[in-house]
Amino acid sequence: MSAVALRVGDRLPEIVMTPTPIQLFRYSAVTWNSHRIHFDRDWAAHEGHAGLLVHSHLHAANALRALTQGLGTDWRITKVAYRIVRPAAVGTPLTATAEVTAIRDEGRTVDFALREQDPGGAACLEGTATLVRRNGA
Repeated sequence: MSAVALRVGDRLPEIVMTPTPIQLFRYSAVTWNSHRIHFDRDWAAHEGHAGLLVHSHLHAANALRALTQGLGTDWRITKVAYRIVRPAAVGTPLTATAEVTAIRDEGRTVDFALREQDPGGAACLEGTATLVRRNGA
């Protein structure tokens, strides 16, 4: 999507991720996250969870994919802020969206509202991001 085509209120294509137990285990390994709620079902149940829980940063990675896949390499992310507002268990399809909230600097800087939700529409992640168009793009 080019800067000219973007308008406030536009939404980039949705990204859906359905985390698997293997994905959570690998994400734990790669991020050195040893909290057992992400890879040990019995421990997650012991802590009162319905299943293995998705990592907060994996939620964020999914939300950022809406930007990187929706806009391509002409843009770079310069600022991100997010919070996890609801946990999600393995096997839950999570839909990430990015909506344009502001366009500045003659279209070179674009702000987005980020959201990731479960199938019932409840938000799991809410956040914001700012992207800047790369030079020459």
